[in-house]
Amino acid sequence: MARVLISMPEKFLDEIDLVADSENRTRSELIREALRTYMYRSQLRNTKKAATNAELLDALLG
Repeated sequence: MARVLISMPEKFLDEIDLVADSENRTRSELIREALRTYMYRSQLRNTKKAATNAELLDALLG
């Protein structure tokens, strides 16, 4: 597995560690899950935006 170096404020990292500990997960697992969720939601937003744009175009050309 590849490693990635990121920078973040110490206080934020402390909060991440608290959540990871409370869920019995590693910091890496928590961050991977957060990024998966972000990417999934971004894909949904883009899909909805594309559908809305298609409907608008259809209405304009209809």
